[in-house]
Amino acid sequence: MDWHSLPPLTALRAFAALAETGGTAAAGIKLNVSHAAISQQIKQLEAHLGVALVDRTGRQLRLTAEGRELADALALGFGAIARTVASLTGADANRPLQISTTPSFAAHWLMPCLSDFRQSHPQIDLMIDPSPHLIRLEPGGIDVAIRYGAGSWPGLHAELLFHSPIVAVAAPQLVAGVRIECPEDLADLPWLQEFGTNEASDWLRSQGVLKERVAGLVQVPGNLLLDGLRNGQGVAVTVRDWVRQDIAAGRLRLLFEEDTQSGYHIVTRPGVLRPPAKFFVAWLRRMARQRVQVQ
Repeated sequence: MDWHSLPPLTALRAFAALAETGGTAAAGIKLNVSHAAISQQIKQLEAHLGVALVDRTGRQLRLTAEGRELADALALGFGAIARTVASLTGADANRPLQISTTPSFAAHWLMPCLSDFRQSHPQIDLMIDPSPHLIRLEPGGIDVAIRYGAGSWPGLHAELLFHSPIVAVAAPQLVAGVRIECPEDLADLPWLQEFGTNEASDWLRSQGVLKERVAGLVQVPGNLLLDGLRNGQGVAVTVRDWVRQDIAAGRLRLLFEEDTQSGYHIVTRPGVLRPPAKFFVAWLRRMARQRVQVQ
């Protein structure tokens, strides 16, 4: 990036303040300068860019389309800078620890043992975002993500929490009398899938199944997937750990298992974690070790 081509920072700050407050007087108060200084900075910025940022034809100042575009970019950029500075200086030490994970991991692994963390660290407030979508990790936002995969997320640090293969399972009553010799035989059965994912289609495609599903698909929140499976409402692909006990007890039948090296990973941004995140990551490691010992 050619930093020399950027407008002066003071002009950008003045315009950002104008966009936020809606007037030169209010912007001046925000930056502790006169309204005339704000106006002068805006004119210099427009001259530098060669475009009009403010529509001055009416009684009130309004941003042009170009001005709105720049204002949105500045709000994003200055916000990221402020969050990063707060993180580096410890000013955000008291904000809640934000955790992103899948609904199934939250329901089957995290929530059942979270009281242990709360007892050890009652001073740490938590915000848990159970979502099947990959949430961006950025300063002031998500501190720790727990993601399933092979451990490769560009620009992020990933540490294996535990390994667990993907399995295709169904209730015995659903597949009773059905000849199942290859994944293609599952295309004629109803399917269940975690809402917001493409697990069923992706898995069938990965197994070379080109045949279209004919019995329909029901998408449910991750914490309800097991209930649907046990009730015989469909076939599903899921992490073996979530159905290990059901398979052993005969409530579910293991149809296929994909023995990959995938598993759940602790994912963070590179660099030093703030103290609450360090405590949480250390606790995740300890709980994962205990889980392995009791299996």
